[in-house]
Amino acid sequence: MSYVDYTYAVARIRAMEMTLFSSATIEQLMAMKTYENCLQFLMERGWGDNDTPMNAEAILAKENEKTWKTIRELLKDDQQVLEVFTYQKLFHNLKSAIKESITSDSHGNIYFDDCAIDGKEMARIVREREFEALPEFMREVAKEAYETFLHTRDGQLCDIIVDQATLRAIYEAGKNASDPIIKDYAESTVAVANIKIAVRSQKTAKSLEFMKRAMAPCDSLSIDRLMMTALSGVDAICEYLAGTSYAEGAEALKESPSAFERWCDNQLMETIKPQKYNPFSVGPLVAYVLARQNEIKTVRIILTGKLNDLPEEQIRERIREMYV
Repeated sequence: MSYVDYTYAVARIRAMEMTLFSSATIEQLMAMKTYENCLQFLMERGWGDNDTPMNAEAILAKENEKTWKTIRELLKDDQQVLEVFTYQKLFHNLKSAIKESITSDSHGNIYFDDCAIDGKEMARIVREREFEALPEFMREVAKEAYETFLHTRDGQLCDIIVDQATLRAIYEAGKNASDPIIKDYAESTVAVANIKIAVRSQKTAKSLEFMKRAMAPCDSLSIDRLMMTALSGVDAICEYLAGTSYAEGAEALKESPSAFERWCDNQLMETIKPQKYNPFSVGPLVAYVLARQNEIKTVRIILTGKLNDLPEEQIRERIREMYV
């Protein structure tokens, strides 16, 4: 896309940023008494459309659809810049297709259609073992995960193999990208995923071999040191993180599991916020997509809490930081 095209696209995004929920808007949503009141609040602010059913999943799905439709229209022929942001959905489709193909059970195998290979096509590729139809960076892991699950029926092992490949693909895309926001997104995503793996492995007493199969290398963390600290305990993890750029994650981990999960998502928001000030690049467009995803996730947390009558403090501690 040319310099002029980005200027126009970023101008559009600047206008759309005005409709993003601020922390004050999130407080208004939190103040709604019931789940139904929350849905009405969202609809009054333009979420969903006239044909959208009055339920959370339909409204949130419509908002996600509207976001991607707008961004794709703005990027026109520069669609490849978006691909890395759909890798997690693409690899998720692979996991679901492998399990469904081998067990002939579609229960719980949810597919995403807003990525390079939709659920129906992924299911066909895996069912017919036509792995060469996959992108090159997926072919070998697809074969490995398929054979592993075929012979072991170990769903967790299948997930680990595919999830690590997802992180490696995201990181490789970041390394090869010319846009700083793609590089920053990849670094932040992989580093935070590694920290999550370390924390969960420590809590469930996973082995070093498990962590080696799950983590992916990145520049901002030593995964070897991270794995060793996970074997030693949560205090060791916090001590290591305190000496890295993820020190705030250590503090959140000490506070509570919910605070730590919130920090993991907020870390990405902190990464992309500087893109507000790069008006002649793809940065603001990508930042808007990530901000919308974060906004939708936060609204989902609130709606789920209201629907299940959770105490306000339990909902509040899960609320993510807003982009605006």
